[in-house]
Parts: sequence; structure tokens; C-alpha cells
Amino acid sequence: MAERSAFRNRFEAAVARSLLLSMEVAPRGLSESLGKLYARILDRAIPRLRRTAHANLAFAYPDRSEAWRERTIDGIFASIGRMLCAFAKFPHIDKSNVGDWIRYEGFEHYEAAMARGKGLLFATAHLGNWELSAFSHALMAAPMNVVVRPLDNPIIDGVVEERRSLSGNTLLSKRDFARSILQALRKNQAVGILMDQNTAADNGAFVPFFGKLACTNTTFAKLAARSGAAVIPGFAVWNATERRYVLKFYPAVEITGDETEDTARIAASIERAIRAYPDQWLWIHRRWKTRPEGEPSIY
Repeated sequence: MAERSAFRNRFEAAVARSLLLSMEVAPRGLSESLGKLYARILDRAIPRLRRTAHANLAFAYPDRSEAWRERTIDGIFASIGRMLCAFAKFPHIDKSNVGDWIRYEGFEHYEAAMARGKGLLFATAHLGNWELSAFSHALMAAPMNVVVRPLDNPIIDGVVEERRSLSGNTLLSKRDFARSILQALRKNQAVGILMDQNTAADNGAFVPFFGKLACTNTTFAKLAARSGAAVIPGFAVWNATERRYVLKFYPAVEITGDETEDTARIAASIERAIRAYPDQWLWIHRRWKTRPEGEPSIY
């Protein structure tokens, strides 16, 4: 990858800060409208994102109509807009008002996992509002550790990390995180990891995902087996009736010690959640980029 210029980094950061500030200072209703507008601009400015979403949906839902796929993609960008609004408001969300943004469902699964005393691994995904889920959990229950991948633009990365940490969470770099995760689990802490991204064949295993093989990182399953930590799927999904998110925790995933089988179990739990809320998952990511040998690219 070509080295990024300092000018490009500064320009992108200036635009990002301006957009965040406009949503942060605006009343919530206007902020939500701005988030929707910015997401729509993103859709129009980078057409490959919609093309990728179409390819993914055709691959995962071959029997659905083109009109359904188009509506689902529109929902994706609407979901991105809501997430941008919430992220912009992080400096103003605290214990006194976090309930206006989100509530729990299935909190007993979290309590049971923590009572075991071996730590907790949240298996989460780019579904709904993954930023708000970790941020709000620190306010409503306890701070946690979040595995993050540094952004390509270091200035924007600094802005994002600062906001992610405002509620007390600890950020763990995805470039060197295994030891930090094990240390946190030994202290009976919770760690959140996004488990729905494509990975290279030498870092993962091909497991079923929407009826197709998807290369999925097995490190999560290895850490779960090694530590004995509970594995809980958790996602913050939008509830249009309540006009807020619901942070759903699901029953623990059984870990057998077989890294491929356990990775498949975790992927299946994520798939079930996405199928329940297909217009809130990030279909614009090339999830099936890595293919088994001999299979052509779907993109």
C-alpha cells in the first residue's frame, strides 16, 4: 500500500472533525438528520460500497429479489448515519442519560458469565451500533477491553480512540493483542472482539456463513479455549419503535477446544443475529473476499 501523504491525513482529519462537530453540537433530531445525510453522501461518493453490498447480498440471499436487496442496502446506510450521530454525541453521553440511547436485553447472560470468574469474551459484529455497545456497557455495567484495528489515517485514529475511551474502556491494538486479552481475562474482565470480518487463509479457517464458506480468524476460539472464558454474542441493534438501541446479550456459546468447530459456532451465532436484522449489518465489507483454492472472486 502506498504511503499516505501528510496533507491527505490532515485534510481528511479536518473534514472528519468538522462533520463530528456539526453532529455533536446540533440537537439530537437535527444530528440524526445530519448523520443520515452524511451517510447518503458516502453512498454516492464511493459507489463501490453499494456494489460490494449487492454482491454480498446476492451471494448470501440468492433467492431474494433485487428490490429487497436495494432496500436492505438503503437500510445499511441509514444505520451508518445513526451510528455516526451517536458517536458524535459520545462526549455528552454519561450515566445520567445513557438510557435515552440504549437499554439491555439478556443481561442475565452477562452476569452468569462474569460469575464464573474466568473472564468474558464478547463475540460481536459490525451490526447495529458496535461503537455504542461497548461505550454504553462501560457506563451501565463496567468498563471493558475492546480490540481495535488502528485506522489508516493516524490523526483520525487519535480522534476515534479518544472518543472510544471516554466511558472508561481500555483499547487493545489488534496488531498485538493476545497477551493483553489473556491478562484481562485472568482478572475476570470482559473483552469485546469484532468477529465478522474477512481474514487471510493463513490466519483463519473456512467455516459456514450464510450457507457459504467464509474465512474467519480462529484466534478468538483459541483464546477462549486456552483461558476458559465464557463466550457471549452481543449486539446493539436499533429499535425503531423505541427510537433507541437494544444491547442484546445471548446465551453463551459452547467452546469445545476444536478451533475450527468453535469458530463455526461463533460464526453461526453472528449469522443468526444478522438474519434477524439484515439491514443493520455492514454488507459493504468484502466478507467473502478470501475464497477456497480454485473458487473465483465474487467481487
